[in-house]
Amino acid sequence: MTSKHLVVRETVGLYAAKTSLSALVERAARGEEIVIAKSGKPKARLVPLDDVRPLRRPGRGRGAWRVREDFDAPLPDEVRETFEGGGS
Repeated sequence: MTSKHLVVRETVGLYAAKTSLSALVERAARGEEIVIAKSGKPKARLVPLDDVRPLRRPGRGRGAWRVREDFDAPLPDEVRETFEGGGS
């Protein structure tokens, strides 16, 4: 968990969680941590997501760029020497 989260642990019963899930999700999105209990025993935690970027879809950029035929050709000597520590 990152430091940006406001951690306020509250235990909520399963029935109450079912009837107010939307509100609990909003609270979690704001940084609260909610523990969901069944028969008084903690069963799950509702916490904010750290990374909400969409999942990558393979092939989505197909045709947007092209690899040149010489992409794996040897580097020019001056560039190679720079990588190998021989350049100035």
